[in-house]
Amino acid sequence: MVAVLSEPPRPDGVELRALAARADSLEVRADLVGDLDPHWLRQHFPGTLVYVLRSVEEGGQFSGDLAHRHSRLQAAARAYDQVDLEWARDLTAEMLAAVPASRRRLSRHVGQPADLDALTASVDRMSETPAALYVLSIAAVAAEDAVAVVALLVAAKRSDLTAFATGPAGLWTRILAPRLGAPVVFGQIGTGGQAGLPTLAQLQTDYGLPELAPVSCLYGIVGRSLNRSASPLLHNRAYRMLGLPAIYLPFATEDLERFWRILMPVLDAANLPLRGLTVVTPFKERVMDLVERPSAAAAHCGAANVVWRDGDTWAADTTDTSVVSALAAHGIELHGQRAAVVGCGAAGRAVAAALALAGAEVVLVNRSWDRGHFAERLLALPFVPLADFSPVGFTLLVHATPVTDRLPLSLAGLSKDATVLELVYTEATTPLIREAGVRGLFTVDGWHVLAAEVAMQFQLMTGATMPASTASDCPVPFRVVDHPLLEESR
Repeated sequence: MVAVLSEPPRPDGVELRALAARADSLEVRADLVGDLDPHWLRQHFPGTLVYVLRSVEEGGQFSGDLAHRHSRLQAAARAYDQVDLEWARDLTAEMLAAVPASRRRLSRHVGQPADLDALTASVDRMSETPAALYVLSIAAVAAEDAVAVVALLVAAKRSDLTAFATGPAGLWTRILAPRLGAPVVFGQIGTGGQAGLPTLAQLQTDYGLPELAPVSCLYGIVGRSLNRSASPLLHNRAYRMLGLPAIYLPFATEDLERFWRILMPVLDAANLPLRGLTVVTPFKERVMDLVERPSAAAAHCGAANVVWRDGDTWAADTTDTSVVSALAAHGIELHGQRAAVVGCGAAGRAVAAALALAGAEVVLVNRSWDRGHFAERLLALPFVPLADFSPVGFTLLVHATPVTDRLPLSLAGLSKDATVLELVYTEATTPLIREAGVRGLFTVDGWHVLAAEVAMQFQLMTGATMPASTASDCPVPFRVVDHPLLEESR
């Protein structure tokens, strides 16, 4: 575990002292924090000190001339345990003499995607210069752009090489690299600031590092923007509790079809097949064209948010219907409820269909006419434009839009014994849940919905039941519950 210091440390060194039990090495990004006193660093951190002066050409901030750069690297070599030398600019006879091979880290950071042949050639050229560790990275705009580094690690089988893709779309390769023989994994100190570089806490809580339990297959979440989804934490924790040889990874992409076409074969070739995916906006509808066996519920609402391999085919279902479980967990009887579902996207349609199946009288509400009328025709449920909607007389209101920074609609006139359910989960209480609480209404927030949803996805993907204690220390007391449509959907 390498802790990356990319912001100036506190004068008292408290965050460095806290690293002792969490990281083996401290990487000081001198291009970002300046040349810190190595003696002061050693007073607060007992592990290996690594000096890095990343150049602008390789994605860093150092823009000085070569003489100034080499002067700083040579000074660092006298005090640090390891010094990072960039393959493209630091391999002079003077620098190699100043930094012995045993303390030398050789790096190359390519600012664009690259194929396996190009990466293999780069490693071969880098390896001509002895070093304790070789670090190679490429840029990735989408998850599928990063497959070459995975193929490289599988083919190279080297214990002195780590390779990964940078940026949010490359995060999955950083997590997977240690499973493929990479000797180190990098994590930011604190809450993090570099996009795509996980924090130490995230590596440990979400992915169980530094322990490396066996992994024979992959699962994950795919979407355009994943923004610290809670799914990796919950799925990976459950895998560890049950001893399942799997890991759950985030895959960010702009093109689901391209992702599917490029990434799947590479992972199959690496003997790490992708066995299941949580699918989030905007791909819930598109994924229906990629699977062979959608469930009746997914076909009914025209969208799926979970897919999994069943033999040689891909199956799909929607667990957005898990609001039924979330409400049942609170003792809410749905039969006869007058329910309004605000939002007619994939999630809203699935929720509306499930509520109607459970006996509720459902009305669809949406801001745009086109999507609202599409849902009306698909589900055979009445639609009211948001501008014309009044909550008077409704006993259940489900909010299924991504709006969380403001109140999405007025609650005036909603029945005093009504329930308000928020589909999206956020770290802070949403304006809707806050307003409903002020009015004394019963509320079910997105965390409770997520509990039921993740449990259903876990069972569909793995065939195992998620342990009830999986989410015991998450923001709310989750209850892992069975979904009434689970058996039918399987």
